[in-house]
Amino acid sequence: MPDPVRIEDPRATAVAALTAPGADFEIVEETVRGASMSVFRNRYRSLNRVLVESACHGDAEYLVCDDLRLTFVEHLDRVASLSHELQSRFGVGKGDRVAILSANNAEWIMTFWAATALGAVTVGMNSHWSAREISYGLELSDPKLIVADAPRRALLGTVDVPVLAVEDDIVRLSQSRRGAALSPVTVDEDDPAIILFTSGTTGQPKGATHSHRNVLAAVDFHRFNDALATELGSAPSGRRFLLVTPLFHIAALHNLAVPRLAFGDTAVIGTGRFDIDNVLRLVERERVTNWGAVPTMVSRLVEHRGLSRYDLSSLQTISVNSAPSSLALEDKLRQVLPKAGSSLGTTYGLTESSSAATVATASDLAERPDTVGRPVPTMDVEIRDEFGRRVPDGIEGEVCLRGPLVMIGYWNNPEATAASIAEDGWMRTGDLGVLDDGYLRISSRRSDLILRGGENVYPVEVENILCEHPSVRECVVIGTPHADLGEEVCAVVVVKDDDAIAEEELRTYVSERIARYKVPSRWVVTTSELTRNATGKVKRQDVILEYAIGTR
Repeated sequence: MPDPVRIEDPRATAVAALTAPGADFEIVEETVRGASMSVFRNRYRSLNRVLVESACHGDAEYLVCDDLRLTFVEHLDRVASLSHELQSRFGVGKGDRVAILSANNAEWIMTFWAATALGAVTVGMNSHWSAREISYGLELSDPKLIVADAPRRALLGTVDVPVLAVEDDIVRLSQSRRGAALSPVTVDEDDPAIILFTSGTTGQPKGATHSHRNVLAAVDFHRFNDALATELGSAPSGRRFLLVTPLFHIAALHNLAVPRLAFGDTAVIGTGRFDIDNVLRLVERERVTNWGAVPTMVSRLVEHRGLSRYDLSSLQTISVNSAPSSLALEDKLRQVLPKAGSSLGTTYGLTESSSAATVATASDLAERPDTVGRPVPTMDVEIRDEFGRRVPDGIEGEVCLRGPLVMIGYWNNPEATAASIAEDGWMRTGDLGVLDDGYLRISSRRSDLILRGGENVYPVEVENILCEHPSVRECVVIGTPHADLGEEVCAVVVVKDDDAIAEEELRTYVSERIARYKVPSRWVVTTSELTRNATGKVKRQDVILEYAIGTR
């Protein structure tokens, strides 16, 4: 009997061709920070080269923001002017930190590139932070210069470093030396380039530090995907990307603003608070082709009753980032926008991995709806048990990652870095998952993490604030289902028997100390003690089972 005919997977065949020895995306083993890992042989070695070579895209539009439209040549000219001013006036140089504390705008991106051109390290501050959180972030990163917009400047208080206003200083300095050339600077691939903050289980934000290699590996992830699409007969062209997620997240900076400069695409920046009608008008007016959204944005899109009023025919691709999306939401998107929904894939990654560690295509999801895909080229994914031993396929364990996308560590926090990244380069994510035939499925998220509208909220951070209130004996903060946000923050607060404290007082107290998105929107105030286990720890799962029911 003849052997059965083997059906080739066109995607696998194309990947093999692109990564073969001598090919553009040849993968080799190199030592990176003392550990052996897979890297692309042909790659950029510094972000500065990406910036300089962006001039080749000429008069095509790079940034569109409100009334401002900047071509690639104009953007490079403004960045060169701004970098000269940062260096000559404020002494910014290699290794210095430049903190950006602002809502999304073109000046945010220009400041990032100007700092990068000097070999400085950009500190992407969370623009939702309270004054207390801002103070902590500045103390940790110790910047030489702060760039902030008006609402955030009002929260700064007294600082001992120069503060530049986004609205006028950056605008002026980026045009004061027109025609200036970028000053040469030498950086190593593993020099730090940016610090982005991620909440930690200790209750304080940690500064995930990304090197030039990390950010460029994110660029190469997108470069490879474009090459793969071309191999499969769908060469990308004329793309205009909607940028409405915060620039202090990897989704907007590493995976949108930076790659667009490398590839000659346009980034259309939405400003102000997210409003679905404003966004749809922007998509229509600017003929947006690609939109990377968080689940809450997609939820508001598919539930919008006036979609027919907008011409969304330009929209070719929608990707869902930052938080898991439900299968029901994905199905609704495919129904409401069949063209864009048909290309819907998903990824798995985290701030510490710079970009996606795995990717699932639309066809992958058709066969395995619960997968987050297979590892991207140059990334290794393993599932390990509590002793750090690799487990067989089909067995649940902790998801561990290794590759050039993995951060170099947490800024000024060697203990947290050592707890997360081993000497051999493997990083523990804290997520539980299963590998099956090369496909990853996430079974639960990092311990206790609440994902509210694409923003990470760690309960211990909110609990620490609540426990500072004199009337609070103890508390537990959990995530409860929410139809629009995915999860909302719920606080179960035990108060002293003789204190009659109102929910509103607690809400006000917390609101003054942490970002608004972390403030509980659901409260349970009681005098009954929380259930504890034999070691005296609160049985958090019991609290979740009792209160995390129902969906708003």
